[in-house]
Amino acid sequence: MNRLTHSVLVLMSLALLAACGSKEDRTAPDVPFAPWGESYSAKPDFAQLEYDHPLSVADLYKITPKNLALLDQEQVDQIYARLSAGPIPDGPFEGDLFFPKGASGKSRLSEIAGGKLRGLLVDVGVKKLDLMGEILWKGKVFYRDQRLLRNRIEDLGPLKTLGLVEESDDNPLQKIEVNGHDQWLLFPARLYCGQSLLDSRRESIIIDYAFTDQLPGYRKMPDMMAGRDGFAIRDEIRMVRPGFYLGRAYLDRSFVVNFVLYNDAIAEAGKADFMKTGRVPEDCWGGSQLRKIITATSG
Repeated sequence: MNRLTHSVLVLMSLALLAACGSKEDRTAPDVPFAPWGESYSAKPDFAQLEYDHPLSVADLYKITPKNLALLDQEQVDQIYARLSAGPIPDGPFEGDLFFPKGASGKSRLSEIAGGKLRGLLVDVGVKKLDLMGEILWKGKVFYRDQRLLRNRIEDLGPLKTLGLVEESDDNPLQKIEVNGHDQWLLFPARLYCGQSLLDSRRESIIIDYAFTDQLPGYRKMPDMMAGRDGFAIRDEIRMVRPGFYLGRAYLDRSFVVNFVLYNDAIAEAGKADFMKTGRVPEDCWGGSQLRKIITATSG
């Protein structure tokens, strides 16, 4: 084997490994769960779950943005219920939507949104719905001090192809540069602390598109599709660990999809202190049941 062939094989191997992801991303996180059944009465009580199976800091670092999709929805819900809101994020975050093990995402989105599709004033087909999913639960930028969020879109092509971008000199598209790339800012939303639709024992950070038409930078198309005259989207997030949030998306108060948000720089900056204490500043109400986090020193 000559040197060139060897180099090519090495590069191919590295590319394959990168594509496959780390071992942690390819196996479900080994964290404790309470037993459950399919019926509502067989679901665990979240207060008892947290008392019997608190998540340790080590457990939280077993969870990654990729391996959550290897869990059942009940397991994802049990993780979410044992989290707190943490600090309201600030700055750009990467994101991804995911569906639990064995679930069909597109059919779920179409099923829940069916009634909303018929009521919209614009022609919104399945392709447009899928595109909304790809956009609204991907990259975001948080303006913490303003309690405002905007969604980052790197390529306007698909939106323009479907006739979903309204442009004018009076209302130019706003953009931001992230990692050397220009990204357009659309779909503004309010940020606030509010009751979780899954677990009312403590607050979550709410990303609310209901009154998007009253927010800075709003443009009727495509922003209205996320608001109260469109899909009535309301997201909620809780912090897994610094720089990494687990989210739940609702259309008209019906749960449709899980998503994750992460910022590697924030994750790295907060890791040492969080591993030691398991604590971060909390912007939202933590509930009456004190959340227990086990660190390496607390046992």
